Amino acid sequence: MKMEVSHLAGGSVSGVEERANDESRRTLLEHLPEYLIEASGLGFFMVSACFFAVLIFHPSSPINRSVTSPLALRGLMGAMMGLTAIAIIYSPWGKRSGAHINPATTLTFLRLGKVAVWDALLYMLAQFAGGIAGVRLSALILGNLISDPSVNYVATVPGPQGSFAAFIAETLISFILMTAILHASNNLRVARWTGVIAGILVATYISIESPISGMSMNPARTFGSAFSGRNWTALWVYFTAPPLGMLSAAEVYIRTRRTRPVMCAKLHHQNNQRCIFRCGYKSNQQRQKLTAEC
Repeated sequence: MKMEVSHLAGGSVSGVEERANDESRRTLLEHLPEYLIEASGLGFFMVSACFFAVLIFHPSSPINRSVTSPLALRGLMGAMMGLTAIAIIYSPWGKRSGAHINPATTLTFLRLGKVAVWDALLYMLAQFAGGIAGVRLSALILGNLISDPSVNYVATVPGPQGSFAAFIAETLISFILMTAILHASNNLRVARWTGVIAGILVATYISIESPISGMSMNPARTFGSAFSGRNWTALWVYFTAPPLGMLSAAEVYIRTRRTRPVMCAKLHHQNNQRCIFRCGYKSNQQRQKLTAEC
């Protein structure tokens, strides 16, 4: 009798596990478009970075010959990449996936309880794949132009101040970026401008901070360049500092803004695209509470 009970119990557990696995597979297939969007988003960002870097920094470029100020050149590059980030966030695809295009961003929203574990893992894998593919595609099109030392596969490496200074800088700029995103996206009066704020910060960082760390804030972005350029200099900086900075920003936010909860993991939610996250906008009660506080 005990053996029969044990057998039945084992069968019941096995059945529960099988149903759970089937549900997980269905969910992963259903969310496949969002994963592909995340890969494409960072891939597009890297293609844009490579093309604009050649156009602005390569010695044969008319822009590089006519503009002698390094700050002006970085400012131009910053403007182009800031606009690229904004375009991705506000594109129909970016509105659907949330436009993280950064494992540190996805990891932070996982910590905040807005992203399921499997979605977070596959988002991050997609982002790394997209970063690699974007640089490889650019290399096929641009040829030797992208390997010139002035472009160097748009690699992010520490400046003359060294790896420790780069680590501090990457942590700080990542902290500020995520703080801005959380405060903007969870305030209904300014939530629709979250992508613009993020783009302005990207442009500013490239203009001012890039001589210190190369301005990454994104492990997948750095790895994409390192993979093609075989330049692994201080890779640990870009794998540790951005997550540290963004996770720290999340911890500060949830401890100081208890009355304004994190609503969603999307950078732009004022659209009719589906949302696969644990979304607070689906709760009328939360929406009304947020509106009353604004």
